[in-house]
Amino acid sequence: MASSLPAIPAKRYFTIGEVADLCDVKPHVLRYWEQEFVQLKPMKRRGNRRYYQHHEVLMVRRIRELLYEQGFTISGARNRLRELVTGHGRAVDPPVLPGLGQELSQTQTHLLAAMLEQSPLESVDAMGMEEVKEELLQIRALLSL
Repeated sequence: MASSLPAIPAKRYFTIGEVADLCDVKPHVLRYWEQEFVQLKPMKRRGNRRYYQHHEVLMVRRIRELLYEQGFTISGARNRLRELVTGHGRAVDPPVLPGLGQELSQTQTHLLAAMLEQSPLESVDAMGMEEVKEELLQIRALLSL
């Protein structure tokens, strides 16, 4: 999946058109997915314009993969995303990151899992160091929510 989609540029916000291009889906599909997947909540500014952050672009790509490539239904994809967050269908205690001494919220856990799942360490060689730095800064920002 990731090899056929363009690289995600190192920037803070993306418009719905940019996300549509980066994820190879139509903007109306993204608006529909916002209604179906609680994890997908882009920021809305004046005029109801949507602005997606990097982790939301990764989430859209994950949803796209589940629906288009793995053949999940909307309901099945929703359940699969929930399983990824809660530990394969069973409730788990919120994870604690070593050294930070704080529990992560469900949203933070989900976002971190999505980012880590979509950015395996093997891809670091293919990415520029600036992109790696930007990705790490975004993860740190998520953890400080």
